[in-house]
Amino acid sequence: MTRVCRWKAAFTRSKKDATREVNHLSTAEAFHLIQDVSAMHVPLLALTGGDPLTRPDLFPIIEFAASRSVRTSLTLQPTPNLEASIIAELKACGLIRAGFWLHGSTPALNDSYWEISGLYRRTLDIIGACHEVQLPVQVNTIMSRRNLRDLDSMIELLTQLDVALWNVVFFVPADRDETAVTLSADQHEEVFAKLYAASKHVHFQVKTTEGQHYQRYLLRQREVIPFLPKGVNDGKGLAFINHRGEVSPSRYLPLSGGDVTRQSLSEVYRDSSLFVSLRDSSRLKGKCGRCPIRGVCGGSRARAYAMTGDLFASDPCCAVRA
Repeated sequence: MTRVCRWKAAFTRSKKDATREVNHLSTAEAFHLIQDVSAMHVPLLALTGGDPLTRPDLFPIIEFAASRSVRTSLTLQPTPNLEASIIAELKACGLIRAGFWLHGSTPALNDSYWEISGLYRRTLDIIGACHEVQLPVQVNTIMSRRNLRDLDSMIELLTQLDVALWNVVFFVPADRDETAVTLSADQHEEVFAKLYAASKHVHFQVKTTEGQHYQRYLLRQREVIPFLPKGVNDGKGLAFINHRGEVSPSRYLPLSGGDVTRQSLSEVYRDSSLFVSLRDSSRLKGKCGRCPIRGVCGGSRARAYAMTGDLFASDPCCAVRA
């Protein structure tokens, strides 16, 4: 929705100052996009930031989406401006779920990501406010070497917080300086095993982002993924629209397939050469290209591109020895 945010995480997709950004989609453009999303029967519109509360048209946008039967979630920043009354108003506007970032089970670990103290406690307080108005909560966690050993404690915390959905985002480096904290292939398998074990007894849903090979892990367990349809990948059942209207295959794959201020989202998704090529699993190379379940998994295209420069290379963090 906007890049404006008073805080900057240790791992952020943009290195630019985002405290004064105003070049975002207008209200009219946002409404037009929502109409297109509705016509495409998209199962979920996930709004993110920056800090969405900096947009004065946030509530009308959510109301308009609800009026078009578009199920909408919103990831929020726990700023001082986010009060319990705002949570209640968001619920009244038709929001189906509120999302928050938590990268650790302790204040020290979580707040070190943002380099700001107090965010952990503030986030837990706002989650409590969501429960007060019965607004389901989603927690997003970037999984890297920084918090790998905190995984068990994180699962315990989320159980106590009574969240509805846990979105585990497997770290994709934005540049070479960040590859040191990227999980290895074996460490991905370690996380998969713990997520699978947890999913057997926790009451919340577990979803992975940029962890497409979790599908392969579950298939080996003779399981199905209830919250990620088979074959969903960057540009394949998924699209990311930034604050200016540029359409990318995912938030973590910074390649543009088009612009919703010039053409419809449906046209970009259906006809863009970038999106069309990503839906063609025969273009995959290396072990991803040889993998018998390449149409189901396909590896993280964002990670392959970030770490090799080749959009169709094998996912460097897959443990398959094909």
